[in-house]
Amino acid sequence: MPPLLDLQLVDRDSGSVLAQYASAGRRYSPGSPGARYAIRLSNRTGERVLVVLSVDGVNAITGDTASFGQTGYVLGPWETTDIAGWRKSDDRIAAFEFTSLGDSYAARTGRPANVGVVGAAVFREVPPAPPVAVPEAPPPPVSAMPAMPSPLAPLAPLGRSAAADAAAPLAENAARAKLGTGHGAAEWAPITRVDFRRRTTRPEQLLEVLYDSQANLVAAGIMPRTVATLPRAFPDSRGGYVPDPPARW
Repeated sequence: MPPLLDLQLVDRDSGSVLAQYASAGRRYSPGSPGARYAIRLSNRTGERVLVVLSVDGVNAITGDTASFGQTGYVLGPWETTDIAGWRKSDDRIAAFEFTSLGDSYAARTGRPANVGVVGAAVFREVPPAPPVAVPEAPPPPVSAMPAMPSPLAPLAPLGRSAAADAAAPLAENAARAKLGTGHGAAEWAPITRVDFRRRTTRPEQLLEVLYDSQANLVAAGIMPRTVATLPRAFPDSRGGYVPDPPARW
């Protein structure tokens, strides 16, 4: 099955997508201590999907230890959205920022074991039932008594609540200091609650991106020590005028 979702980390100050490096079947992105980041979710389907989002093993909406059955963010068909922080209410977040492991939200709440990974569990929606054609009843004979109205059919049970299923709006020394995600400044980020019925009880796609400092990823052999750069049209922009060439001998 083609992927339902793409997940990337974005540096919020520069707007650039953090590169991903593959190693042993897993993906890694380098982060910078103190930098704010967002998680970019891109729905690759023509239908709605629900994304249960985990940061350092913690649900990014509820703050609970992450599991598949929890609430998440609903993305519309082909929608891309940036999740920039821990959800504090329907209209506020605490910004995601790279920090030391000890200062991470997960470690400060007693859960340091899974610091350093962002994950998404993706669910598709139960398709709507096709409309049922109901033939019109023939008119009663003129001499017949009017029929008594039939009792009303019982209402169908309501699906699971939106709160239960979805809220849409979700150096050598440096090489030893593992990165985590901190609980940053409060920001305005409103969402709208919607209903969503999952097609399956287990996710149809699981995504993980591990992150750490560049020094750590280089030390682990995941990133090259030097990153190749593209040719530049203006490698030296000191200005001035074209000098004479060296004299001929």
